[in-house]
Amino acid sequence: MRRRTALAALALLPAWPAAAHHGWSQYEGDRPLTLTGTIAETSYEFPHGTIRLKAADKTWTVVLAPPSRMTNRGLSPDALKVGVSATVMGYPHKSIGDELRAERITLDSTTTELR
Repeated sequence: MRRRTALAALALLPAWPAAAHHGWSQYEGDRPLTLTGTIAETSYEFPHGTIRLKAADKTWTVVLAPPSRMTNRGLSPDALKVGVSATVMGYPHKSIGDELRAERITLDSTTTELR
């Protein structure tokens, strides 16, 4: 019995990262929003990079792409510096009032497609 339980638990381990990943259905895909502001914090970590963007109305948590995709598209960690001005186009979260899933980000007139 214990062996069967242990084997079942091991079989579920590959699904663990997927369970930790949130779905994009939590964002309002029919309500695009463009924000411009200053980067207050940055994270270039798995599973998605994030920035805290101080916009005119409030400070937003902006969910970016996975680090590997950002690097492949030319957006290095050095580009996402605190104090840099950024414009982000994305979709607001349905229940978290200060979160946005970014489709693209523009820094110094260079736009990076994130999706």
